[in-house]
Formats: sequence, structure tokens, C-alpha cells
Amino acid sequence: MSSELPFWQVKPLTEMTRDEWEQLCDGCGQCCLHKLQDEETDEVFFTNVACRQLDTQTARCKKYAERQRFVPGCIVLTPSTVGDHVWLPKSCSYRLINEGKDLPAWHPLVSNTANSVAEAGISVGGHVVDERDAGDLEDHLVTWPEGPSK
Repeated sequence: MSSELPFWQVKPLTEMTRDEWEQLCDGCGQCCLHKLQDEETDEVFFTNVACRQLDTQTARCKKYAERQRFVPGCIVLTPSTVGDHVWLPKSCSYRLINEGKDLPAWHPLVSNTANSVAEAGISVGGHVVDERDAGDLEDHLVTWPEGPSK
């Protein structure tokens, strides 16, 4: 039996390989939702409106490898910019690790089950609308930045 700790518990984000970095993403799709920010207070409000490249059922990007080509404003998180994005949900794995916290039990790296994010109610799959069908974002504000059933 190995007593070796998992990579996310021993490596800072800046020392992770590309593969390790990508494995940290739990695939919830919350970062692909449109958000609104109050200009006076800087408060961030989540909507249930998904980027056109997000599969609204699986919460996976349809064009992940080339997403910036299709959505020029798509933000690519990096180890050095994770802390800059105040809109990342508190459940975001990158945010958690950056804050020195551990991954939750529902994270696929912990549960060893790809569907655990959906089972835990964290995935936005099946709970969002495509931006092309949404209309006014203010009509789509939600109170679940930690997942639709949280």
C-alpha cells in the first residue's frame, strides 16, 4: 500500500504538469456561464446562461482545445491567474487548491467516478440555456454559484 499523497496535495498549481492541471477541472461547467458584475459594488451575479460552446446537457465544452478561436473572450485559467478571477465558484477545484484547501469528496479525482459531479448536484448540465436562446441576461439570474441543487 502506497502512502504517497495525490499530486494536488503536494504540488503548487505552478508546478503541475499540463495533464495534472487539466485533471483538476471537475467539469461542472460553472465557469462557462455568463455572469454580471455590479459596477458600483463589484458583486458578481451568476446566470443560467451558458456559452454557446458549452453542451447544455453534459456541461462540457464542444470546442475545448480551440475555444478561444470560437469564443475570443473565453478566459483560459492559468496557475498564475486563478486568484485574479473572483467570479470562480467557491466549489471550483482550481480556486480550492489555490486557497490551500483540498478537493471535495465529489471531485472525480477523489471519487474515482466521472459522474460524481453531476450526482453531487454541482454540474450545470441540464440546468442551463444556450446564450443564443436566452435573451436578456438579467432575466436569468440564479442563486446557485455552487451548483444548481446547492
